[in-house]
Amino acid sequence: MTHASAPTPNSRQPSHLRVHSYHGLAPGPRLLVLGAVHGNEVCGTRAITQILAELDSGALAIERGTVSFVPITNPLAYQLGQRTGDRNLNRNMAPSAIPQDFEDRIANVLCPLLDAHDALLDLHSFHTGGAPFVMIGPQNNRGELEPFANAAQEMQLALHTGPHRIVEGWLDTYARGVKRRAAAPITEGGSRVQSLVTDTNYGVGTTEYMRSTGGYGVTLECGQHDDPESVNVARHAILQTLALLGLSPLPLQPAQGEREILRLVDVIDREHVGDSFSRAWRSFDAVKAGEVIGLRYSGAEVKAPEDGFVVFPNPGAGVAQEWFYFAQRRA
Repeated sequence: MTHASAPTPNSRQPSHLRVHSYHGLAPGPRLLVLGAVHGNEVCGTRAITQILAELDSGALAIERGTVSFVPITNPLAYQLGQRTGDRNLNRNMAPSAIPQDFEDRIANVLCPLLDAHDALLDLHSFHTGGAPFVMIGPQNNRGELEPFANAAQEMQLALHTGPHRIVEGWLDTYARGVKRRAAAPITEGGSRVQSLVTDTNYGVGTTEYMRSTGGYGVTLECGQHDDPESVNVARHAILQTLALLGLSPLPLQPAQGEREILRLVDVIDREHVGDSFSRAWRSFDAVKAGEVIGLRYSGAEVKAPEDGFVVFPNPGAGVAQEWFYFAQRRA
């Protein structure tokens, strides 16, 4: 059993990824549940730990299909108590023939694990305050960027996780960000950072990779990192996903009736350590067109291009990393 105790920095890098799998004796879908893809986002780890204890004690049962739990998906970042190890695991997700860093080695284990499952529930939390929300992929399409055919199943999963707010548009937004970075090479962090943030695969994380292999999945942002309620949000989502997929004989609560669908339309990077926000933004704070969101080190103002919402504001973002996202209501 993996316990979600406070991580302790250690000079020795972790050498394995721990996976807990339960196989029902009747056929059914295959679900993967991830926690701590980012090492300081531990609500999923703690909720998974509770669920594992209940499965092992017999308080919960898996009767159909398969469910696999990874309580700590990035053990190096978790050990360090920070978002990343050598880099962000939830970007540039793909197998590597010649791994360059710890996250490449984790991806070489994680990608085949994603391949072997049908559905994914990825549990996260966020830096600043705000209500939980769930992120989905595109509508069904045959385009080049993210072709997809499971939008209905993915929406059902999103509606049963709990939050009323649903966010889409991730990979489209990242494609625009990659083009912008490629046109303005960074000077801090070296060629490895530059190659990662300008790679066309940069926006691909766990759910995007899952969709690329024929599955579907959602990212559930359970609340602020240190909010104890975020663990309950994660736990509720796990139990309702088990019920929805018929893996466990649990009561399925009605799907979220009220919903607000927002679309990410841009990602704004931090260009200098001296860049600062105009105030302490929370995710989904509304802004009016022309409202100042932040100030560049040069003194230039970063303004809202239209009416919309600030999402994932991160005052501690690194240079050439995501500073905040801009979203609007789906038309």
